[in-house]
Amino acid sequence: MTSSHYPTESADLSLAKFAANLRYEDIPAHVLRRTEDLMLDWYGSALAGKGAPAVEAIDAFARMAGPTDGPSEVLTSRRRTSAYFAAMVNAAASHFAEQDDVHNGSVFHAATIVFPVALAVAQAEKKSGKELLTAAVAGYEAGIRIGEFLGRSHYKIFHTTGTAGTLAAAVTAGRLLDLTPGQMLDALGSAGTQAAGLWEFLRDAADSKQLHTAHASASGLASAYLARSGFKGARHILTGPQGLAAGMSTDANPARLTDRLGERWTVAETSFKFHASCRHTHPAADALLKLMTLNSLKPDDILQVTAQVHQGAIDVLGPVVAPETPHQSKFSMGTVLGLIAVYGRAGVQDFATSFNAPEIIAFREKVSMTLDPEVDTAYPARWIGKVTVKTIDGRTLHERVDEPKGDPGNTLTRPELEDKAIRLALGTNATTEAGMRAAIAHVWGIAQAAAPGSWLF
Repeated sequence: MTSSHYPTESADLSLAKFAANLRYEDIPAHVLRRTEDLMLDWYGSALAGKGAPAVEAIDAFARMAGPTDGPSEVLTSRRRTSAYFAAMVNAAASHFAEQDDVHNGSVFHAATIVFPVALAVAQAEKKSGKELLTAAVAGYEAGIRIGEFLGRSHYKIFHTTGTAGTLAAAVTAGRLLDLTPGQMLDALGSAGTQAAGLWEFLRDAADSKQLHTAHASASGLASAYLARSGFKGARHILTGPQGLAAGMSTDANPARLTDRLGERWTVAETSFKFHASCRHTHPAADALLKLMTLNSLKPDDILQVTAQVHQGAIDVLGPVVAPETPHQSKFSMGTVLGLIAVYGRAGVQDFATSFNAPEIIAFREKVSMTLDPEVDTAYPARWIGKVTVKTIDGRTLHERVDEPKGDPGNTLTRPELEDKAIRLALGTNATTEAGMRAAIAHVWGIAQAAAPGSWLF
């Protein structure tokens, strides 16, 4: 297709130029510190995937198909291999415990895609800590904007972390490979044509969520290396007449791709996960916990709970009626609220040991979801939590939370992030507390590191 069919500079090219030209010195200090916070949070999540059957299956494939040694580390199995297979396994691992970060506006889990690629490629290419951080910021900024661009209609069917994530991975790797803007555009084109991930897996307790992140990270990484070798990709994969938006969205907004590039830092907008469940459950979980605390309620005092939610929550959580596995139960509003009501928390081990406990199942049956106009209008920019509770003694109580725990305005502190990462790692015996303390120090000093070094403490 001739260039006359497109503007002189498309949004695709503008995004590629930004990513290729981004320098460490361009990034505000608070954004860099936030990137370090997100990296530690990701590291803990990756170690929390150790032993998960889906992760072990992907690692077994990587052992069979990939080299038995190499420059890049597989965090869960404590071995080395190529950057491609290390990124693949680490991405799968960090999306299992449902503790990895999320950006509200794009509904995109950036860390589980960006950091596996950033670490693997930085180790393979012997890049500095500053270069790793720069590449991570580029990946976040591109991936989040692509998720926002694809819109709510995309997320209804497609898992944005798998789709937009493939392009975020390409940008992350491409920045570490010092791709030119033209090469970065080629990398985006190759990544976009491989972008995939469908929500249908939730109905069957399938393992596809880990496959989505594994595929996105590895395919995006490969796209960047191919671009460096001169491999050509579609130049308008995002906005072209047969590109991603044309095939995967009905409400795409190209302006979101370049929204205040270099001024608005979406890294700083990214939320941490406090509960070990799908983020769509968090606002209602916080609201229920607040209501029960303020009214001194116990689970047996409650007759009925209605979570007033946005449509995206209904789309994702609605199919999960009677979860069959701990992981599937993380997408059950009733299970999550049951854990909150009974234990006052919804942690990784709570799902593993109690998702099908009689008292949790009993509470699950009291929970329903309803579409709330206020909540739906605010979404995805804001994730408001609202619940209505009917009590055994005839009262009707209402509560709301305007900023769930972990959002930028209600964020986790560095001590809280350290505690979370340690809990996640020790929960799977992935390392020792001393090993995690060493890793934490490594992350806080990553900007001064000549190379990312070993993470297998």
